[in-house]
Amino acid sequence: MLLTTTGAVSGLSRTTPLLFARDGDDILVAGSNFGQMKHPAWSKNLIEHPDAIATVGGDAVPVTAELLTGDAAQAGFEKMIEMTDVYAEYRNRTNRNIRVFRLRAHSA
Repeated sequence: MLLTTTGAVSGLSRTTPLLFARDGDDILVAGSNFGQMKHPAWSKNLIEHPDAIATVGGDAVPVTAELLTGDAAQAGFEKMIEMTDVYAEYRNRTNRNIRVFRLRAHSA
């Protein structure tokens, strides 16, 4: 998918390709940054500006992001591991808490 966020500092539109998992009608994304020590910029963007655009299969959908915590974050991260087990390795590469977001489509 492509996630278009608003830059936390610049205010400019930023588009990032991401792997995602479905959770019902929602989309889950994890800010793994390949296990690097820093959070990816798009995750800070979502915290500062939670409204974004998720483009999946050519369909652009306005979404609102929710940063998951606790058990919800763990369950979301497990769904990402189900998509591809490389996420488990990303978690092993870093000591930081990997941010997990739920993207909900805006109501029509």
